[in-house]
Order: sequence, then structure tokens, then C-alpha cells
Amino acid sequence: MHWLKNIFSKKEKVNLELLCCDMHSHLIPGIDDGAKDLEQSIEMIRAFKELGYKKIITTPHIMSDYYKNTPDIILNGLEKVKNELTKNHIEIEVEAAAEYYLDENFEEKIKTKKLLSFGKNYVLFELSMFSEPPHLANVIFELQVAGYTPVLAHPERYPYWHKNIDQYDELRSKGVLLQLNLLSLTGAYSAEVKKTAQKLIDFQKIDFCGSDAHSKFHLQLLSENLHLPYLHKLMALELLNKTL
Repeated sequence: MHWLKNIFSKKEKVNLELLCCDMHSHLIPGIDDGAKDLEQSIEMIRAFKELGYKKIITTPHIMSDYYKNTPDIILNGLEKVKNELTKNHIEIEVEAAAEYYLDENFEEKIKTKKLLSFGKNYVLFELSMFSEPPHLANVIFELQVAGYTPVLAHPERYPYWHKNIDQYDELRSKGVLLQLNLLSLTGAYSAEVKKTAQKLIDFQKIDFCGSDAHSKFHLQLLSENLHLPYLHKLMALELLNKTL
């Protein structure tokens, strides 16, 4: 353990190159609350490269009431980004999946078996920030029956679970993988989110980590906080990012 204390005391920066892949971001231009145009997309991708990433799986929002994206819209946007990368001689692997919001239409989308997944049929989904969905267990089951592995985005951000650490064990016992936002460790969302993120790392309940970058600013913030002790602790876990 002395080597860990040594790292923390020196404030050495964590090497994100070890992750290989970021699997949660919003860089396809103009289709959600992420990059507004192609120029911003390329700026973000350059920032990812500077952080050491070799691959990006970007995940635009799909939300019935706000971001009515479809696989075609997302994949067409991806093609534009990849063409611009080629034009600018920027070498990095970029793929697209989606971040699905658990709303009334998500279950219908599951039944089509045409979800935008990544890796080993992983599907990234998020919940309401205000209240736990009463049918969450059913949605998890339906995803699995359809052949997908559910990955819950930023579980540390849902305030209704902050006082109930056992809920995360229950989710994982149902086969749900958990994806932590790196920015949660900076305090960018709130002190309570940061505290919960640290607990999840302490208890080794994290399977993936992602930037959830919506802009170049988010990646700059991450770059400025690479010395954080809990980032080092997170990187010591057996994260699945490097398998993507």
C-alpha cells in the first residue's frame, strides 16, 4: 500500500491511455446536448487523443420527448464525423452506440431488437434523476431476454440511491453493469455525487468508466484533475473498457 500513498502524495497524473476506450460521450454534432457542430466534434476528439484514448464509442441521447434520435440518424452523423477525421488526418477509432433514456417508449424499442449496442451487446441506459422507475426490474429482464447486457449510466448521480448503497448490489446481482462518470470524481455535479462515486470505487462496484463529455470543456476539466487519488484507485479496478 506504500506505493499507493506515494502516488497520491506526489499527485501524479493517472494515465488514461490504460483505459484504451471511452464508452460514454456526446460528440456527434447537432443531435443532442453535446457537440453543436462538426468543428466542436473534432475539437473534442482531439482532446480525447491528448488524454491518451485510442478509441471512442460515442453515445448520443435517445429520449422520446427531447432527442428523438434513431440508429439511422446517429450512424449518419457518425459517418460525417469519420469523414472529417479523415480529411484532417486524425487517426483514432470512433464508433457509435446510444444512451437510452428509460421512458415509456424504451421497452418498445427493446422488443425490436435493433438497439444500438457496443462491445458484447452492451446497451447503455439512464434513469430519471427525480425518482426510481417502478418498472426498472422488468426493463432489465426484457433487455436480457432480447440478448443485451444492460449497462447503467452514471449510477452515482441518482439522488434516490445515495443513502442506499445496497441498491447497487441488487442491480449487479440482476446482471446490470455499472458505468461511473469520471467527472463525478471532480465534484462537477455535486459533493454528494462525488461521495457516492468514491463509495462505489471503494466497494469495487464499477464495471466501466466514461467521460460523459458533452463539450471540450468537460475534457479540459478531466485533464486538470488527473491527479485525483480516486482516479488512481478507479484505474486499479478490473474495468471492462480495455476489452472494447
